[in-house]
Amino acid sequence: MVWIHSLAHVLIGEPASTSPEQALGARAGMSVAELKPDQIAPSRAGGEVAVEIHGLYKWFGEFNVLRDVSLTVRRGERIVICGPSGSGKSTVLRCINGLEPFQRGEVVVDGISLGNDLKRIAEVRREVGMVFQQFNLFPHLTVLENCTLAPLQVRKMPKAQAEEVALRLLKRVRIPEQAGKYPGQLSGGQQQRVAIARALCMNPKLMMFDEPTSALDPEMVKEVLDTMVQLALDGMTMLVVTHEMGFARQVADRVVFMDAGQIVEINTPDEFFNHPQHERTKLFLSQILK
Repeated sequence: MVWIHSLAHVLIGEPASTSPEQALGARAGMSVAELKPDQIAPSRAGGEVAVEIHGLYKWFGEFNVLRDVSLTVRRGERIVICGPSGSGKSTVLRCINGLEPFQRGEVVVDGISLGNDLKRIAEVRREVGMVFQQFNLFPHLTVLENCTLAPLQVRKMPKAQAEEVALRLLKRVRIPEQAGKYPGQLSGGQQQRVAIARALCMNPKLMMFDEPTSALDPEMVKEVLDTMVQLALDGMTMLVVTHEMGFARQVADRVVFMDAGQIVEINTPDEFFNHPQHERTKLFLSQILK
């Protein structure tokens, strides 16, 4: 059980100031395609900083994957990171929650400066929910058990309370009837919604999504994006690596474009899509929006 306990720390964040049941609003059934500009809640981003990255450099051996990356994310802000494969998008997220060490620069999450201090890394992970491309659900545990694992192991929450929270959040992502099933019995879209509910069970201050729809069949993408839209509408601080440009255009406060390990452009969705500033951004958009 030691390895399960350790992975629970990595996969799921810990408490924030609002209750878990507030993490998703009662806006079920609204798709990204159906959203109009006036239906997206205004950004709740304020002056308080959630994440600060200064001069970040990361190497894999001799390969320089991140080059002088700097970014500030404020509470309530919705940031979409896009770019070609291999541009360093996912690595940025993994550096933020300590899954990848970095060689130069600084990452500060909720006022905690990351480094090689394992205690600080654990503190940051308690505040950050992470949803991966490949779901990472425990196949031998039921949906309910996957969702209650971290509250039980990390927060020492009473079992009845952990199950109540988990069932409430599974209802919010519209799969409460799957609570007793195993991951292998679910579709890809259902598994990813379980992963989102599981992360929310610890009520993180920040949610990060690493290409959450890229492993899904096209018909399953919508159900996951709808769940993410609901989070955005409720004011969750979000960092999303995705190629879903419809989501970026309609939900993001800012779009970050990366290439070759560097941030090339940061802009509002309107400016990013309609008036890109850099030639590399224009080329990327001309290819992905065909």
